Amino acid sequence: MIMKEMDTSETTQNEIDLKIPRERVGVLIGKDGEIRKLIEENGEISLLIDSREGDVRIIQRGDPLRANISAEVVKAIGRGFNPEKAMFLFDENYQLIVMTLREYARKGSRRIGEIKGRIIGREGKTRKVIEDLTGTSISIYGDTVSVIGDYISIKYSLEAIKMIIEGRKQRTVYNFLEGNVKKMKMEKLEEAFR
Repeated sequence: MIMKEMDTSETTQNEIDLKIPRERVGVLIGKDGEIRKLIEENGEISLLIDSREGDVRIIQRGDPLRANISAEVVKAIGRGFNPEKAMFLFDENYQLIVMTLREYARKGSRRIGEIKGRIIGREGKTRKVIEDLTGTSISIYGDTVSVIGDYISIKYSLEAIKMIIEGRKQRTVYNFLEGNVKKMKMEKLEEAFR
């Protein structure tokens, strides 16, 4: 078998274009560019950021999978997560789910504000209980609710959030989660041995 040496100067690099809110660009870059550098190193990518428009271009330099994960990290920061929590996405067991609240309320309706308030809860209690019992991180930003966690934890976290959106009492949601903690742990254990 004859192997032909590949001319890397002609290979195309994959690029991913994203848009994040302008007010989140500073968080993405970080003090002295430290967050940007961290994402570039972990993701084997280069970031081109237009701070006026919120446009972000991800240029793949290494593993294409890591470039796609980098896009998820950028999305997470754009959806309100602090960079430390967003970086969990570089762990292969974690994922980001973004849920739009527009599905549950008309544009311009006060219902979105009410839903966000219910998910957050008084002094952040509801969000904290969901995060603590499921091991996920939740961000409510704009008209979205985003969750970072492993597949099984996200499943329970989203179910709890949907229950709240549907108008169930917080206590009912807490009871649902508390009643499923053992089941969640067993599912994670089973998943680990697959």
